[in-house]
Parts: sequence; C-alpha cells; structure tokens
Amino acid sequence: MEVTAADVGYACVGIGALLAAVLPRLVARQPMSMPMVFLAVGFLVYLLPTGLPDLDPYEHRAWLEHLTEVIVIVALMGAGLAINRPFGRRSWSTAWRLLGITMPLTVAATALIAWGLVDWPPAVALLLGAVLAPTDPVLAAEVRVGEPTDAENDEDEVRFALTTEAGLNDGLAFPLVLAALAMFAASQTGWSGEWVGHWLWSDVAVRVTVGVAVGLLVGRLLGWMFFRAGWEALRLSEHREGFVALAATFISYGLTEMLHGYGFLAVFTTACAIRSAERAHGYQVVMHTFMEQVERLLTAGVLFLIGGFIACGGLSALTLGSAMTAVLVLLVIRPLTGWIAQLRGRTTPGERAMTSFFGVRGIGSVFYLAYALGEGELQAFEEELWAVVTFIVLLSVILHGAAASPVLRRLDRSGYR
Repeated sequence: MEVTAADVGYACVGIGALLAAVLPRLVARQPMSMPMVFLAVGFLVYLLPTGLPDLDPYEHRAWLEHLTEVIVIVALMGAGLAINRPFGRRSWSTAWRLLGITMPLTVAATALIAWGLVDWPPAVALLLGAVLAPTDPVLAAEVRVGEPTDAENDEDEVRFALTTEAGLNDGLAFPLVLAALAMFAASQTGWSGEWVGHWLWSDVAVRVTVGVAVGLLVGRLLGWMFFRAGWEALRLSEHREGFVALAATFISYGLTEMLHGYGFLAVFTTACAIRSAERAHGYQVVMHTFMEQVERLLTAGVLFLIGGFIACGGLSALTLGSAMTAVLVLLVIRPLTGWIAQLRGRTTPGERAMTSFFGVRGIGSVFYLAYALGEGELQAFEEELWAVVTFIVLLSVILHGAAASPVLRRLDRSGYR
C-alpha cells in the first residue's frame, strides 16, 4: 500500500504535538530553544523524499496571513495575562521608551540601510523596516515573564520590558506598514503627500484609539463577568475552564477589526484589563496556561513550515545586500537603538544590554509581510522580501534561542541586577 503525503502529514502533526510538550523541559537549561528544534526538523523533513507538497507563500499568501494572525493574537493574550505589574506611566517606563524611541529609530535605520544596500525604492525599504519593527511575543517565550503570580512586582525589568514591548509594538507596527503601502501607491502615480493627512487621522489616531478603547471595554466587561458576576453560571472563574481565554481573544479581535481598529492592540489591552480585574485569583493561571499550550502547538507548526520553506529554496532570492541588512538589524540596529532608549531609565547597564540584545523577530514579521503583499502591487519585490524576512527569522531563532537560557540564568543569579 502506498504511503501518501497525508499519512506523513498526520504523523508529523502527532510527533510535533508530542515534541511541543516535551521539548521546553528538555532544552530549558541548554543553549537552544524549542523554535530552533522545530525549524531544524522542518528543514530536515523537507529534504527527505516524503512527498509533502512544496511550500509556496506566494500561492498560499492568504492562508499564511490568517494562520500567523491567529498565532500572534493567541500569544498577545497569553503575554498580557502573565503581566503582574499594574499599568502606569512610571511602572511601564521602560516599555514606553522602547516603543517611543527604539521602534521608530529601528524602522528608520532599517529603511535607510535597505535603500542603500538593496537599492529598493524608499517605500519598499520603509515597508521592510515596518515589517521588521515588531519584536515577537511568539518566539520570545524564553525571555517573556512567567505565569501570573500574586506579587505585583514579581518580574525582573528585562523580562517585563521585552513582554510589554512585544505586546504593544505588534499593534503599533500596523500604521507603519500602512504608511509604506500608501507611499508605494503614491509613487506609482507620481509623488504626492496627499496620503499623509488621511494616514495620520485614520490609520494612526482613529484606529489606535478604537483598538485601545474596544480592548479596554471588552477586558473590563469580561473581567467583571469572570470574577464578580452575581450569577454563578456567568462567573466563569468558579469553573476554571481555560479555553475561555480563547473566547476573549477572538471577541476582542473580531469586534475591533469590525470597527476598523487595530485588533492586535485590542487583544493585548483586553488581556491586561482581565489581569487587572483580579490579580490574585488562580483562574488567571488557568487561562494563561491554556493560551500558552495553544500558542506552543501553533508555533511548532509554523516553525516546521518555515524550516520546510528554507529547504525548498526559500532563501534563493536573498542577495548580499538584503542578507547584510538582516544581520545589521539584529546585531547593530536593535542593540544600539534599544540601548539609546534606556539611557537615564530605570534599568541597570546589565539589564539594558540584555533588553537591547533580545529584539526577537519572528511570526509577527511573517504576518505583516503576508498582509502587505495582499494589499499592495509588490510582485517585483515579493521573492526578495520573503527571503530577507525568512532569513532574519532564521537568524533570530538561532541567535536569540542559543543565548536566552545562559543569559537569563545569569540575570536570575544576579538577583535581577
């Protein structure tokens, strides 16, 4: 009897799910991570004559966009539920610095380097900067805060800053992507700045406000329902069903997108609002654990596919200029802009160096690229854009995955200082 590609696929899914449960504990104290393993497994499996179909992000762009979209919102909910520190201007000051200084500087520097080294038009170079702007809440599991606890300040500044930065900049990257697309459209009909006013009002002011407002409203309503509703059937914290967090994720995201706000921003805001509703309740741990498990399963699948895409020649369009751009983003631009943002902040030099270094790039960048390619006429640049984003994800998985365990062990031994 012939072995079909579907048979191989079922086996890969089962083995992958089992590995997703086992690997985090096996590699916990090793200079490697679960993403590294799944990416390598995907690469090796696709080198074998398994009969699995070639991976083509050009043909299956919409499917890839929605898959990565789901993974990001699941990760955002999990990250928001884990944050113990109450929201505040001073208590979240490191996150504000990373968002207000590091993010725009990273976008500008990446765009300038891509313009110079790859010789792309300014709009395409800006698009690459915007796509690579968000740090990743998905692949950054090793450097995120842990599960919810009773203590409001039970987080070191490094993990807290990286978690909140990743939670917020995934939503705030959207206006930058839309700006690049608007600039590219304007460049095709003769340069004009008419789009800027509409972008500032609609894509920045209105959509950010809608995202935060809907996220806050949904989070507070669900927080009341989960922990304080008078009717026990509605007070879901009494029943300890973790999948309710998935319901909160899709309600917040779906309503916000229907109202043309930024759903990523709304989901993280919803998670933080639910977390603040009752910080000491054990149901927070139940919801966070469920979302973490879902995220781990989905992430394993996407990393397997990325490894397979590389094996199928996904990096063949990479040029020396685009490869150098990717390396500079990880090794120079992010560490430098991250360090600048934290000067005179609340971090010590050691914390500042760690926070600056772990600018993980990953699934969020894949989503934004898939989205942008569906909205703009960018066929001439599509192959190289996929190649450079895939390459930077590969580098980030290897570099940050290998460094996370030893660096963070040192941070823990030092008592967060």
